[in-house]
Amino acid sequence: MTKNTTYDKFFKALNKQQKKSFEDDYKDLLLSEMLIAAMEQDNISVRKLAEAAGVSPTIIQGIRSGTRKNITMQNFVKILKVLDCSLVIERKGKRLPLNLSMPLLETKRK
Repeated sequence: MTKNTTYDKFFKALNKQQKKSFEDDYKDLLLSEMLIAAMEQDNISVRKLAEAAGVSPTIIQGIRSGTRKNITMQNFVKILKVLDCSLVIERKGKRLPLNLSMPLLETKRK
């Protein structure tokens, strides 16, 4: 028999709308934390990352702070590429890596 954690009890008490909102906010938090960790590992500032990716620093800062809820796939891929990250889609247990080296999405790293 598994014991319910505090999180389990909390999540079960939410209604459907609250669960969706919680899950959306959690995804934003994960993206923010991933970006912050990658930037710290590479010792790259918001301004330098934005310049290398060819995006506005406000986009980077918005992702870091969790205030930017919508970002284009093109900008997201540019940022990932500068940070040497890859994007993987999983379908039915199979990983489908996306090729981020398409010429259309070229970025410059300084």
